[in-house]
Amino acid sequence: MIRINLLPHREEKRKARRQQFYALLGLVAMAAGVIWFLGFSAINRYISIQEGKNAYIEKEIVDLKKQIEEISKLKEETDALLKRKQVIETLQGNRAETVHVFDELLRRVPDGVRITNFVENGPLFDITGESVSEARVSTLMRNLEDSPLFQQATPVEIRSITAPNGRPIYSFQMKMSIERPAPAADAGRGGKQ
Repeated sequence: MIRINLLPHREEKRKARRQQFYALLGLVAMAAGVIWFLGFSAINRYISIQEGKNAYIEKEIVDLKKQIEEISKLKEETDALLKRKQVIETLQGNRAETVHVFDELLRRVPDGVRITNFVENGPLFDITGESVSEARVSTLMRNLEDSPLFQQATPVEIRSITAPNGRPIYSFQMKMSIERPAPAADAGRGGKQ
């Protein structure tokens, strides 16, 4: 009987398997390192791309905020200009209104009545004057009420006084308002919008 010693052969197989295991373990570690490096690189690339997008968006937000501030300043300037325009139109309208008021008042004042003071006090007008009789003051009030311009003529005071020539005269004070038409500027502006 022949005996074969298989121990060296087994030992070589174990050694070869161990070397294969270590080589495979090294390959797996290298593959894991490569995968980790590629993943890390890809994630960093995505992060840098996203940071670039975020920086662009932040820059655009700052630009938009500046534009919004400019727009709000322009809106304030526009509102201020529109208010000035409205004041100018009101003043121009009042200028024509003043002429119209005086013209209408002269038409409505009867003979024997003299207006000594005519003052605009907000929406009301204060009239002070003198008359030769109380009937003339009543006629003045009726004439003012009949006018399409004047409204609510109400006496404040009527009293008898003596003129420098010794004749009796009547001093009166009254209040009235006028009919003001609606501003045409608002209607024109509403149609343009």
